[in-house]
Amino acid sequence: MPSRRRLATLALGAVGVVYGDIGTSPLYTLKEVFGEHGMPTSPANVLGALSLIFWSLIIVVSIKYLLFIMRADNKGEGGIMALLALAQRSARHLPRLRLTLIVLGLFGAALFYGDGVITPAISVLSAIEGLGVATPELERWVVPITIGVIVALCWLQKRGTGHIGALFGPVCAVWFVTIAALGVLGIARHPAVMLAISPAYGVAFFLHNHAEAFFALGAVVLAVTGTEALYADMGHFGRRPIQLAWFNFVLPALVLNYFGQGAQILHDPAAVANPFYHLVPRFLLYPMVALATERP
Repeated sequence: MPSRRRLATLALGAVGVVYGDIGTSPLYTLKEVFGEHGMPTSPANVLGALSLIFWSLIIVVSIKYLLFIMRADNKGEGGIMALLALAQRSARHLPRLRLTLIVLGLFGAALFYGDGVITPAISVLSAIEGLGVATPELERWVVPITIGVIVALCWLQKRGTGHIGALFGPVCAVWFVTIAALGVLGIARHPAVMLAISPAYGVAFFLHNHAEAFFALGAVVLAVTGTEALYADMGHFGRRPIQLAWFNFVLPALVLNYFGQGAQILHDPAAVANPFYHLVPRFLLYPMVALATERP
């Protein structure tokens, strides 16, 4: 049993390595739900989308991965290959079943690599897009800066999980505290948004929007991107630190930010163009603009 200090250190490292991906999902998830699919920003739709996001985090991440899948470890290791090894042990005398399991394992690994290629580009690009929101003159620099950040991150990967966790753990901790605080500011503006915790709003979202709701669900899934890292990185940090980091820190921060964004959309429907950045107070997101308007 690890000591409390070691447990806290591992949990902090998990925040930086395991939850860095899912922690950037608030940058683009709600924007994709309403922006790309033309979904009307009515109060019912906003609450419905938030309900779907909330229950996706609960069912997919909290219940499926943290409470069930992470129990299927191979001597403390996780990931698709560890799961494949466990499954093959039960089929050692069934050659056809073993072959099927191998094919499924390779397919799952291919999906994992595909997610590893696509998700970082989306996450970094969505983060850098904030420059264009704050100052339109910087919009032409969004793509070059994104490429530079991705190259730098790939260069850092060679230093190993220990160094990455020590570096990005505190950084991501500050990130989650910040987005939680922004969410609280938004919720304070429109507290009724907390009604979306009820799954009834998610059900009503499908009953009223039909096919549009199905396509919007493809954007809702963005809220749980990177979830497979919980299982894949279990050998680096252990099950308990990953669980503690999620339930006590990451999940509350994500929920607060998503609901804060929803409150911002209810307050100002035009914020749907980029609800994450519109949630940030103007004097923080547009410092130069704020200073200019305050001058006599």
